[in-house]
Amino acid sequence: MGSMEAPVTDQISDIAQTLTPSVRRVLAANPSAFTYTGTQTYIVGMDEVAVIDPGPADPAHIEGILRATAGERIVAIVCTHTHRDHSPAAAPLKVATGAEIVGCAPLVLDDDGPRADAAFDTSYAPDRVLADGERLTGPDWTLEAVATPGHTSNHLCYHLIEDNALFTGDHVMGWSTTVVSPPDGDMADYMRSLDKLAARTDAVYYPAHGEPVTNPQQFVRGLGGHRKQRERQILKLVGEGVGEIAAMVPRMYKGVDERLYPAAGRSVLAHLIDLRDRGAVREGGGQWHPA
Repeated sequence: MGSMEAPVTDQISDIAQTLTPSVRRVLAANPSAFTYTGTQTYIVGMDEVAVIDPGPADPAHIEGILRATAGERIVAIVCTHTHRDHSPAAAPLKVATGAEIVGCAPLVLDDDGPRADAAFDTSYAPDRVLADGERLTGPDWTLEAVATPGHTSNHLCYHLIEDNALFTGDHVMGWSTTVVSPPDGDMADYMRSLDKLAARTDAVYYPAHGEPVTNPQQFVRGLGGHRKQRERQILKLVGEGVGEIAAMVPRMYKGVDERLYPAAGRSVLAHLIDLRDRGAVREGGGQWHPA
């Protein structure tokens, strides 16, 4: 979970910023408590480019992407997952450019809890779905899909092989831990995906929200440690007879803006489901109890 403090950034919405010779980013004007400064769309390559996470279907943002790639050809529109702050611009961008929509699988799910971020994009229709390890290539770039379920079941990261960089979507963000919201969000999957990234040797992460992560292995191990700490807090509270999520959240998230409590509760629920599946807690009478 992140704080509600005003973010510090030198980015201007819908204006391209060059990060490396092969990576640019365009910030969407959708800042919030859950998107930080907004969704970052990445442009990979030169001349024939891929666009990663085209973002919300905001005409100004789409125009910003087209302006940033003027004189170039967008050959692939690539999505990490299908929350509505990430993929809806894919369809209008395809109409404008003729590029294929490639990447994560479509997913439409009626979430049963308060939204921690944007809801699922029902319009997403990929031309090609990438499996773990499949590659997408351009003249001077190669993107390899890295399956990272957890935040959503269809989440993919993308490894830019030439730069040894990983576009991490919402699996790893540069400003906050991600929300894992059942029924689609799965804490056990999320932890396995963190372990998967910790075992890799990527040099930098480019998240959809927040600044690049330049110490990725240390950072991702810290995320795993944070989740283990939350798990210990939950087990302690359940052992003390605190069996309702609404009572756990204020004790666990002291100092966090109360507007974030519903989202925090979703991650607590994800932890409890994982703990239940591992035999550490049980559910009964609308409350959680020690196993």
